[in-house]
Amino acid sequence: MTEHDDALSLDMVTAALRADSTDVAIYARVLTQSLGEALPPDCVTVDRKQSMSDRMRGRPGEITKVAVQLGDQQMTLSVTNGRPVAEICRAVRGVVLSRQSVPLGEWTQALASALVAHAERNAEAAQALRKLVAGT
Repeated sequence: MTEHDDALSLDMVTAALRADSTDVAIYARVLTQSLGEALPPDCVTVDRKQSMSDRMRGRPGEITKVAVQLGDQQMTLSVTNGRPVAEICRAVRGVVLSRQSVPLGEWTQALASALVAHAERNAEAAQALRKLVAGT
């Protein structure tokens, strides 16, 4: 495989991220798992709502929000009343300076662009994104 064949394509990463976006709950779980593997632990934050039954059975609970921090860009996907709420924020040292709600497709495109840029600087992230694109 040549270096060009092995390079991560923005279109391939976007397609992989969109693959499970029809069901928001599944999409959040897929994002959490795949991004958790692709990025350092401090880059991905997952908020969960844990019912009493979840706590008693040791289950992690339902994902309510996934936030990805790459540089000064923070992308969040939450579920409100069963509907996705996607935001792209500019945050510096934990302080959000701007926040923009965007359609899910635009959010996915922005996330894919940020991930490809991150992977160009980080070999481990590049390998994890290749696995995401390959569907393994």
